[in-house]
Amino acid sequence: MRFMVIVKATADSEAGVMPSEELLTAMGRYNEELVKAGVMLAGEGLHPSARGARVRFSGSQRSVVDGPFVETKELIAGFWLWEVASLQECIDWVKRCPNPMPGDSEIEIRQIFEAEDFGAEFTPELREQEERLRAQLSKD
Repeated sequence: MRFMVIVKATADSEAGVMPSEELLTAMGRYNEELVKAGVMLAGEGLHPSARGARVRFSGSQRSVVDGPFVETKELIAGFWLWEVASLQECIDWVKRCPNPMPGDSEIEIRQIFEAEDFGAEFTPELREQEERLRAQLSKD
């Protein structure tokens, strides 16, 4: 099972406060554990929302809203992609994580859809297309 492990933003991360050397060192050790265990597929930190944008869809219309965005608790400061056997294993790994922020923080866990989750609507042609795109991505 694959999961996106989402580090929620805080007022500090949205203000562009960079992590300390101590936190970067602790996170580096933690990421090494994840890689050695074969859990981590990817992981990145994100710039504050002030450097981002949102594209809103309404029918065929598109509108762009530039950051920053108001609701800090709804924003993402970083993420990992992990492959583990269960939600519980994912939770166990998250509980071992150093606190990713100087103060209180929160990490959200969301399971990633797999092809079989989409049922009959995910036709053989769509499955073939998906496999072809994934193969192409793995070559790059």
